[in-house]
Amino acid sequence: MIKLFQIVGVILLVVLIGIQFVRPQKNNGGYESIMYFENETKPSVQVASILKESCYDCHSNQTQYPWYAEIAPVSLWLEEHIEHGKEHFNVSEWKTYSVKKKDHKLEELIEMVEAEEMPLESYTWIHGKLEEPEKSMLLQWAGLARLQYKNQLQVSRK
Repeated sequence: MIKLFQIVGVILLVVLIGIQFVRPQKNNGGYESIMYFENETKPSVQVASILKESCYDCHSNQTQYPWYAEIAPVSLWLEEHIEHGKEHFNVSEWKTYSVKKKDHKLEELIEMVEAEEMPLESYTWIHGKLEEPEKSMLLQWAGLARLQYKNQLQVSRK
């Protein structure tokens, strides 16, 4: 029985070492890709800071990686989170979104933050949760930003 545990342990160690050579592609498109989103939605300095600290890592083409992102399988798990986040909402692609989609994405942002589904709990373990004042500022900004898209949609319907 001890021999079996030793064999399994060696196999797991070899797999763990081997997986270190599997490197996911980094999400380092630069903060320039976020400029269009910020120029159009006009977040305050405080809200822009909240977005950078709590949203952009998974919802833009620029991620600030923590030290542990170099260690597999964590690196692979983070890559999956980032890709999944960008599929749902990617501020770096804001320029390509229709007015209707922009309005809808901001609506989803509001819903997810109010329901405390964003940022993800796994993200807040290291980075911390949004405090109530931050949450309020973010929600107020998103609501105001939505107004321009709602107005554009109403004008286009007439």
